[in-house]
Amino acid sequence: MSVPAAYLGVIIIWTTTPLAIKWSGEGSHFLFALTARMAIAAVLSLILLRATGASFPWHRKARANYFAVGFSLYGVMTLVYWGAQYIPSGLISLIFGLAPIATALLATLLLGENNLTPVKLFSMAMGLGGLMMVFSDSALGGRQTSLGIAAVVAAMLLHCISAVWIKQIDADIPALASTAGGVIVATFLLQSTWIALDVRMPGQISSKAIGSIIYLGLAGSVLGFSLYYYLLKHSEATKVALITLITPVSSLLLGNWLNAEALSASVITGASIILSGLVLFQFGEGWLRWAKKVAINT
Repeated sequence: MSVPAAYLGVIIIWTTTPLAIKWSGEGSHFLFALTARMAIAAVLSLILLRATGASFPWHRKARANYFAVGFSLYGVMTLVYWGAQYIPSGLISLIFGLAPIATALLATLLLGENNLTPVKLFSMAMGLGGLMMVFSDSALGGRQTSLGIAAVVAAMLLHCISAVWIKQIDADIPALASTAGGVIVATFLLQSTWIALDVRMPGQISSKAIGSIIYLGLAGSVLGFSLYYYLLKHSEATKVALITLITPVSSLLLGNWLNAEALSASVITGASIILSGLVLFQFGEGWLRWAKKVAINT
């Protein structure tokens, strides 16, 4: 597969996933939509493992990796699916766009890494300021809207913590094996939650919800992860980072276009501040070095 095709594929999948999550829960309990998605992803990942002949390691670090990935998927997706009931789909992508900033902060706090330069600290302040503006607008939608945003923010932070956790495990196993093990663990945890909460099967599901569940299980989970890991291996990190700047905007516009999700002035302003902070976080250091070099040579 060519790198441009994989790049476009990740953008399309990450753009459409938040709206598909929202649609998949229409007419049924959000746990049904989520459990069905993970079950489809688990079956597909096992088929791909068999078809490609990829190994599925079972040593101690591999098992720890599967549990870490699965527990992360379970917690993150449960929070996202619950929150998606009360907030526009575009906000999900916008909040998850802050993941690189949150990961850098958590790596400093949990791993002792010291990569927080003044430029990155300022970009973090911008991201937090933009998020607070979005929160202030959500208050107009009532308590459930605020709780929905809080749930997605918590999911984003849990996702970042799990990334640090998985890095510490350092299992060195194939990406497909990690994905397969993770979705199997997540499916088991979701089914256990389903039984514990005595969630009923929906009596009737719309074709839009069914299509969204299947799409998320096939593309939003396994294919999306596989394309992303492919890009990390075959493309420059700076180019891959651009995806996190593109998809929040495209998701907001898609939700507005296909789901009539309102874009208030506060949300647009907050989103602009968040995206500006992300741009500064990703490229600010390079721009500063370039400016210094120009100043020295003139």
